[in-house]
Amino acid sequence: MPASDQPGLFGEEDSPAVQPPGFARDPGPAGRPLAARMRPRSLAEVVGQEHILAPGGLLPRLVAQNRFGSLIFYGPPGTGKTSLAEAIARETKSRFVRVNAVMSGVAELRDVLATARRRPEAATILFIDELHRFNKSQQDLLLPDVEEGSVRLIGATTHNPGFYINPPLLSRSHLFRLEPLAPAAVATVLRLALHDVERGLGVRRHAAEDQILAALAVLCDGDLRRALNALEVIALSLPEAAPITAHELEIFARERRIRYDANEDEHYDTISAFIKSCRGSDPDAAMYWLAKMLAGGEDPRFVARRLVILASEDVGLADPLALPLAVAAHHACDFIGLPEAELTLAHATLYIACAPKSNSATLALGEAHRVLKESPVQSVPLALRDKSGAASKQVGHGQGYRYSHDWPENISGQNYLEKPLALYTPKTAGHEAKITERLARWRELKTGMRPQP
Repeated sequence: MPASDQPGLFGEEDSPAVQPPGFARDPGPAGRPLAARMRPRSLAEVVGQEHILAPGGLLPRLVAQNRFGSLIFYGPPGTGKTSLAEAIARETKSRFVRVNAVMSGVAELRDVLATARRRPEAATILFIDELHRFNKSQQDLLLPDVEEGSVRLIGATTHNPGFYINPPLLSRSHLFRLEPLAPAAVATVLRLALHDVERGLGVRRHAAEDQILAALAVLCDGDLRRALNALEVIALSLPEAAPITAHELEIFARERRIRYDANEDEHYDTISAFIKSCRGSDPDAAMYWLAKMLAGGEDPRFVARRLVILASEDVGLADPLALPLAVAAHHACDFIGLPEAELTLAHATLYIACAPKSNSATLALGEAHRVLKESPVQSVPLALRDKSGAASKQVGHGQGYRYSHDWPENISGQNYLEKPLALYTPKTAGHEAKITERLARWRELKTGMRPQP
């Protein structure tokens, strides 16, 4: 009998999970990493995620009544997506089929779905890890069986489902966002793993002070799997019964890597925080997010481009030097390169974060676009049209134009639109305050002149 046709209720000790042909086999308890051995066996054992697992919450009620449909768990690595799926299957005594979207193909997926249709009594849960890796046609393949109830899909993804999951599949699923675990929750599991004889490291008799486990939890950035893997590596590097001390933690900390996935959610979330910190005039936060991006391997030219945009979008005329400085920083990143370019980015970041802010250019451009969209397009006044060529002169192009430099303060009183508009409203911050005064003076001069066409 093929592996996918074997009984696979999670309540049976000899059938922990069903794996379709061609998929990785469970290596058994002895060969499994600590993080896999310590997976929660029920929803009650899941730590953190109180916003979705609190008593009386939607997910616990759906599982308790075994009345859920398809579920999608979305969140960073190590927050419990797979653990939740396995715990749900155990509690509902469902047949659990695990598929990794990176390794699977359409043929394997068709086999899994066909088996589920032949065995409706097994109440198959199809868990797809990294669901975002399935293309549109693969996701569409799931729709008929999800709609018919042949399988109950549980998808796990680290990517924003709104961008990577087909709308028809997303609309047929309950979406739950998982957050990074708090350090206290991670430390609690680390302590349990250290003393658990059956599944954890208890047989090795290691000891660790609470502050050591708490520090390890902080270093792992809310990723429980990473924390458990780190604890296992540290423990296995020591003789049995040896204490885990600050020295071992220091060695791990030197090898620590910042979680930062280029071109994925972490990339977009971090640059968004960086931009908003600069806009909000918080140089400390801006420097923190800059350092995180650089430590994570971000392209410095990408950060420099955002600084150029910030210089016009958010600093604008309040400090006209911000734009040339940001452009210079972008050029410097090109010909200096890392690591020295970090200093240039820090220089430009601090300048823009500390500069007075004005979005008047952004607002004026938006207002101009709105008027163009909602009103008839104005013709160029004859006096302003190009008079090059005999034909243009013959029809009167350029006649009546007043050369501004021939008038006091370069204000001729001429109108430059057929119907004058008020699109630009200067702010009062920084250098733009002087522009406000200057425009008021020019309006006085124009008011004292006879209107010209």
